Amino acid sequence: MNIIKVYGSGCANCKKLEALCNEAVQELSLNASIEKVTDIQEIVKTGILSTPGLEINGRMVSSGKVPTKETLIHWIKENIN
Repeated sequence: MNIIKVYGSGCANCKKLEALCNEAVQELSLNASIEKVTDIQEIVKTGILSTPGLEINGRMVSSGKVPTKETLIHWIKENIN
């Protein structure tokens, strides 16, 4: 099972990134779990300085921006099992 984590407090960009992740997983027909991490202490533990943050299978791939769907799909493909 692939695990995609979106880190953020619930701001508009965090919600947008979560929606993009859902779209990308559906388009790729992936077996993946998308988790939303809103706990500030958990976010701080990752070292993210600005949200949204994106982690794919334990690898932090982005923070502080919302990628295009094409970029997101590329990152997912690079980091799936």
